[in-house]
Amino acid sequence: MNRITLTINGIKRTIEFEGHEMLLDILRDKLGLTGAKHGCDTGTCGACTVVVNGEARTSCNLPFRMLDGAEILTIEGLSKGKQLHILQRAFIEADAIQCGFCTPGIIMHLYALFNKNPNASDEEIKEALSHHLCRCTGYTPIFEAAKIAQEYIIKKERSSK
Repeated sequence: MNRITLTINGIKRTIEFEGHEMLLDILRDKLGLTGAKHGCDTGTCGACTVVVNGEARTSCNLPFRMLDGAEILTIEGLSKGKQLHILQRAFIEADAIQCGFCTPGIIMHLYALFNKNPNASDEEIKEALSHHLCRCTGYTPIFEAAKIAQEYIIKKERSSK
């Protein structure tokens, strides 16, 4: 049995694992964090996207053994109690949630993007969205949600200065 220590959603944890598991397996099966979804298992659909050390990463093809000391944020770690994160609220406002399967991964990718660059261009937003497969929305509401969230984030940034 192997063991590593890392921080998940702000909580430091030491986790035992066999050695072959991907991050997605640990999140879902050992920790009960089911927001990241099993989709393609090749990292191409984006449904399993989480934020690892500030970067959007697909967790289905990220070996868990490589994450000792990492900081991981999942969709479950975005809200503060019952208070939704700005991105989550924006997706609701824009009616960007249909079946919801891809939504957590998209939100986490946008979270990483806006944390690095709140003023991301439309092209940068579209590039982030291009890493996700959504069969329900046609992407227009998702892009609108991203723009709404970006506006909220920029306003929040300005008001805190």
